[in-house]
Amino acid sequence: MPPVRMSNAQAVRAQLGAQGFGDPRPGGSVDVRHFRRMIRRIALLQIDSVNVLTRSHYLPVFARLGPYDRGRLDRFIYDGPEMFEYWSHEQAYTPIGLHSATRFKMAASEGRGWKRIAEIERDHPGYIDAVLDEVGERGPISSRLLDDPGERTGPWWGYGKGKIALEWLFTIGKVAVAKRANFERFYDLPERVIPPEVLAQQTLDPASAHRVRVSAAVKALGVGTVKDVADYFRMKVTETAEALDALVDTGEATRVDVSEWGRPAYADPELVIPRTISGIALLSPFDPVVWDRARAERMYGFHYRIEIYTPEPKRVFGYYVLPILFDGQLVGRVDLKADRQAGVLRAKGAFAEPGVDRKALAPVLATELESMAGWLGLGEVEVGNNGDLADLLVRSL
Repeated sequence: MPPVRMSNAQAVRAQLGAQGFGDPRPGGSVDVRHFRRMIRRIALLQIDSVNVLTRSHYLPVFARLGPYDRGRLDRFIYDGPEMFEYWSHEQAYTPIGLHSATRFKMAASEGRGWKRIAEIERDHPGYIDAVLDEVGERGPISSRLLDDPGERTGPWWGYGKGKIALEWLFTIGKVAVAKRANFERFYDLPERVIPPEVLAQQTLDPASAHRVRVSAAVKALGVGTVKDVADYFRMKVTETAEALDALVDTGEATRVDVSEWGRPAYADPELVIPRTISGIALLSPFDPVVWDRARAERMYGFHYRIEIYTPEPKRVFGYYVLPILFDGQLVGRVDLKADRQAGVLRAKGAFAEPGVDRKALAPVLATELESMAGWLGLGEVEVGNNGDLADLLVRSL
């Protein structure tokens, strides 16, 4: 069967529709039904520790649903639980329905081993088993609360032996994350975190698990190349290609020819392409629309790099820069900081892409920033003087 032909513009609308941007935001209170529908579409929420604005996993929800109660989202994640935490893209909250398709990764990780774990087992025989026993007796528990957490060996990832042991046990599925408090992980035994009916499901073999995860990725992407699909759950390209072929054979995926891409692509056979995409959204650096920088550049002509780890004098746009999605295009970016002490949302810089109508964009962006400030419990928005959109944004506010 010949591939379906599609333009890049149609692929963009397909992606945004699949990601939930084709629907208007809820007119009333955002509740569990909205969270559930959104997560079914995007398949995961990436987690990141940077908190200069708010934790990154809160931002894709705001982008799609508007202001909501972050505590309610926390309860949705942990109290259902409708989601579980694992290395699905990077660290991510993942729908509980994908648990049986993820457990093969846990088993495979146990077979590979970590250098730091080998060192702990050599220098502290029995320590890993002792940590697991302590989780069973005292969980949920954080690494800080272990009887013998060990000393940090340095900043960033210089974890003590307790944290390393718990991360290893988490990666191989011997413990699960029960909750987070101030972003600190609390670990417990899987049977006290994951619903029993989920644990009772048969663990899928790797080939079946690949098909399940690839199918979820194709639905979330709208349209994607093999590499696009592989990146969504950090899969290998070869195993992704095999899974895609199998899904095409069973009619669960369709081959697509996007004229401007010059490479094969795939879509869900039930894909609906919106006629238009309207409205504005501020995208986290870890939003599925932009986390694959090469895909974002190919589809939107938008070059984006996060500059958190770039020395300040070398930054082009700023420390925590959110792309601006407006009427179906990436039209600019804004460098944001929540100054909680002053009660201010600081837009330290605001930039429009070449050719964008800045006079049309500025008032819409101003309204969205005011909405975000209210959602974050901040009293006002203040704009710095960095960027070609800054002056117009000030006037709009």
